[in-house]
Amino acid sequence: MARLAGTSTAVVSYVINNGPRPVAPATRERVLAAIKELGYRPDRVAQAMASRRTDLIGLIIPDARQPFFGEMAHAVEQAASERGKMVLVGNTDYIGEREVHYLRAFLGMRVSGLILVSHALNDLAAAEIDAWDARVVLLHERPEAIDDVAVVTDDLGGAQLAVRHLLEHGHDYVACMGGTAETPAVGDPVSDHVEGWRRAMREAGLSTEGRLFEAPYNRYDAYRVALDVLAGPHRPPAIFCSTDDQAIGLLRAARELRIDVPGELAVAGFDDIKEAALADPPLTTVASDRSAMARAAVDLVLDDGLRVVGSRRERLKVFPSRLVIRRSCGCA
Repeated sequence: MARLAGTSTAVVSYVINNGPRPVAPATRERVLAAIKELGYRPDRVAQAMASRRTDLIGLIIPDARQPFFGEMAHAVEQAASERGKMVLVGNTDYIGEREVHYLRAFLGMRVSGLILVSHALNDLAAAEIDAWDARVVLLHERPEAIDDVAVVTDDLGGAQLAVRHLLEHGHDYVACMGGTAETPAVGDPVSDHVEGWRRAMREAGLSTEGRLFEAPYNRYDAYRVALDVLAGPHRPPAIFCSTDDQAIGLLRAARELRIDVPGELAVAGFDDIKEAALADPPLTTVASDRSAMARAAVDLVLDDGLRVVGSRRERLKVFPSRLVIRRSCGCA
């Protein structure tokens, strides 16, 4: 190939691997023409063995069946593709042992980096990351067990926006559908959503006592919880759900119980999954720029592109939240 392109094997290597040294445009064109003529396909396994790194990024998420995580995984895959990388995805199903399994598997494959959406990283998983000295970026959640760079949404502020908006409709109070007893108290978005609800209620001089309902994050289990809440003697006038999936389950329960939304019950969610716009009625929710978050996570895991403040690197990239107003809150 080098002979056909009229250059050295080193220059051919620089073109194929896009570095480490620059190649003149005319020379690059000759090498690419030779590659095409010879039908050359790089041996990625051999390249990985030589560099001890692959063109792979590992992505570990709780459950791709949940629309939020599915959309986030797709955004990461798109961002990685723009950088010439492929993504390996592992679903933990919120099980710590499975998270450790994927950590070991992906790090053993010498991925270029690891993007971790961890519900509650345990000490064993944290030790596994330390042992490999891996480049890890946390996305969406900030578990206490490790202090790696994190890309997150302003979850607390976004929840306050939604609850304030519901209160502005004149409701006596807003109830909250939070997480479960297993939801981490620190570093978990749902915990921040619940805290944002509490703060907005306190600002309005309202009590939160007895107005927080535990529910799993998915719509199916949230639907069952909502049936009990809405059929009870003290039905709330408005409910803020910590996830859109919960809110969609709640809307289904309200429909079955013939409760008019938003006439008799106002609802808001969090995440702005695509399905929120097609809910019945369309769901008022809180959004963040998932594509920008995914791109930031990929850039950080590949480049370590952290801004230096004084003598320290920033450990956190926080993307703003914005309220998306639709009909479920009572707005026309």
